[in-house]
Amino acid sequence: MNIVRLKPRPLLAAALSLLALSASAQEAAIRKNLAEHLPNLPRIEEVSKTPMPGLYEVRVNQSDIFYTDAEGNYLLQGQLIDARSHSNLTEERVEKLSAIDFKSLPVKDAFTIVRGNGKRRIAIFEDPNCGYCKRFEKDLARIDNVTVHVFLYPVLGPDSQAKSQAIWCAKDKAKAFEDWMLRNVTPTPASCDSSAIQRNIALGQKHRITGTPTSFLPDGTRLSGAVPLEKIEQALASSK
Repeated sequence: MNIVRLKPRPLLAAALSLLALSASAQEAAIRKNLAEHLPNLPRIEEVSKTPMPGLYEVRVNQSDIFYTDAEGNYLLQGQLIDARSHSNLTEERVEKLSAIDFKSLPVKDAFTIVRGNGKRRIAIFEDPNCGYCKRFEKDLARIDNVTVHVFLYPVLGPDSQAKSQAIWCAKDKAKAFEDWMLRNVTPTPASCDSSAIQRNIALGQKHRITGTPTSFLPDGTRLSGAVPLEKIEQALASSK
């Protein structure tokens, strides 16, 4: 009887190939079973393993995360926490999926505020009638050496649209914005080509910006809500 001995490299390659086939088959099974059990579930965009044995991540609608078992017979919605590090793995994953290419932002549709040397950068989508935005701006005004790109994003109603247009059409957009957000001085009504505001709304919808303020840093990180001053400083320091 002839015995054929496989060399280590081909043997390793064969093992890796089998593992890849097994993972592919399991993903296909999860997709198939979830589609059969939950026909109204949005199209599954990705299935991947999580650090928790036997638990798989199911991604839909770009950044909506669910979890399932290895067969796709159960579906979980909620936060996956690493008890050892106390880190929120779901939140970290969603932030990564929600990241944006900062260089692709159309700054021509924003106005810019520069403080100090302006070395650090942040882009913010804000509604002028958003109370959280006003609180956020008061903290942001205390930060030096930063360039702020403000995208007017009026989503709270007709008056938000009117105030956004008044700010955009003002001779000094940044001053009109800060007068209103920091000093409660109502912007003077004005008319001009304000199509940039509508483009901002379309851009925000594309990137699923559902609340204001929403900020983006040069590394693509998204910050949702009026994060505290300390977190803003930390994010600006770590972003490149």
